[in-house]
Amino acid sequence: MRLLLSTLLLALGAGAGTAAQAQNCGSGGGATVCVTANGTANNIQLNWTVSGAVKSLEVYRDTDSNPTGRSRIAIVDKASTSYGDGSANTGTPYWYWIKFTTASGSYNSGSATATRGSSCTPTAVTPYINLGGTWTQTASASVPSGQSAILGPQPISGGMWSWNGCGTVGASREQTITPTAACTATATYTNACGAKTLQSFTIAVAGAMRNITSMQMSKEMSPGWNIGNTLDATPTETSWGQPLINQALMNGIKNAGFKSIRLPVTWTPHVDANDNIDPIWMARVTQVVKYARNAGLYVVLNLHHEGGWLNNTTYAAQPANNARLTKLWTQIANNFKDYDDYLLFAAMNEIGKENTVWGAPKDPEWLNVQNGYNQAFVNAVRATGGNNAKRHLVAQAYETNIDISYASAVLPTDTIANRLFFEIHYYDPYNFTINDKSNQWQWGASATDPNRETWANEPYVDAEFQKMKTRFIDQGVPVLVGEYGAYNKPNYPGMPPYRKAWAQYVTRSAWLHGLVPMWWDTGEMIDRNTGSVKTPDEISIIVNATK
Repeated sequence: MRLLLSTLLLALGAGAGTAAQAQNCGSGGGATVCVTANGTANNIQLNWTVSGAVKSLEVYRDTDSNPTGRSRIAIVDKASTSYGDGSANTGTPYWYWIKFTTASGSYNSGSATATRGSSCTPTAVTPYINLGGTWTQTASASVPSGQSAILGPQPISGGMWSWNGCGTVGASREQTITPTAACTATATYTNACGAKTLQSFTIAVAGAMRNITSMQMSKEMSPGWNIGNTLDATPTETSWGQPLINQALMNGIKNAGFKSIRLPVTWTPHVDANDNIDPIWMARVTQVVKYARNAGLYVVLNLHHEGGWLNNTTYAAQPANNARLTKLWTQIANNFKDYDDYLLFAAMNEIGKENTVWGAPKDPEWLNVQNGYNQAFVNAVRATGGNNAKRHLVAQAYETNIDISYASAVLPTDTIANRLFFEIHYYDPYNFTINDKSNQWQWGASATDPNRETWANEPYVDAEFQKMKTRFIDQGVPVLVGEYGAYNKPNYPGMPPYRKAWAQYVTRSAWLHGLVPMWWDTGEMIDRNTGSVKTPDEISIIVNATK
């Protein structure tokens, strides 16, 4: 008897919880169900144990301990062992039973009672970031490379903090971070009654902006290469027969000896009715820019093939066109505002009045409107701040024409000195370089065909580039030959030597006069999938002409 009593006391001492559950047990039909109830701020939590075989379980509730008049609130799976009553009113005591059915009939657990506690409301958190000694109420910031920022959300006192992301550690409310790449830090604030609030901080890392002029930068960019007929293609990147741009292509361009790329992009096929750029398209352009930067290339990013609306160069259309140009460039600039100065923005491409004869006299109105586009572009980019306050920008001439540039171009007013390039294109003589229907296949001093065009031979090339040197470069404004090129005609197998002569002379003359030559390519010389050089002799001619 002493042994039995000692064993019973030991069992009660070791299993007090079980003893408490035993007060809420009910048996029948060879089964026993024991239930407990606990009130929380969000519900009343029921937990039970089942011994023996049961066929079904039901949850009943009442506002007193008398089972008469109780209500069934749930039918649960016979394997269940818990249920949360979220419909219970705060502050009201409730009694619960688990009704169970066996092969012999229906039975009940004992009753368990609990009260749902007062509701615990999460505390509002206000984000603050200290950058450069100044606190700003914000949840996002761009931190200059190598610098630190302090994340300091409020409330200042009460509750507990925990952090993750951006290298944050510990439970201090204020966290000092020195990010090396874009990251997100999340603070979790737990108030006195246990409710949690999450606050995220989005951190970007701004690339370094060197203290160099555009003229100094231009000395590092020759020769350049256009990735044509790709991101400027419509309606999709591959619509004009080129594959998706990849990292291998960028590496191949760099390895071939090129130092910069011009990335033509057509944006308006990828906007909604309010000119909001599709985030998927923006992300794709961003990915391609990153490919180029990974390869160590300068990138000139532009608006390309937007002539359907920008080519309406009239005073009547100017306000609407300026507004649209501003909206597009504001979005693009904001997306890239943290990129370093190896990324340049170029305003537009070959804008000129629709349905006019090439080379015919230009109405001063058209020239003034196009000059105004350049100013709207500069204003939009600079207004976005960040690295864009110092970014090197590229203005264009009307039709990118050298003679119009020399006579009529007006540089936009800028908020920072020496951060502007000017851009022209060169495809003279047209019938030799890009008119595939022309029979002109010889060029230069070595040409013998009596039908050849002679107006754009070597002296003409030098004279044209000298105009740009005098008008811009000698005044401290570098010039991009944003596009140039000559292309073989299959019907004239003797053309390649003359095409090479043209490429060598034009590239060399541009470089000697201080311009940055950027060859227009659509996959002819460099394999777009692998980045391998397809025409090494022609590539070497262009690259060596800038040494």
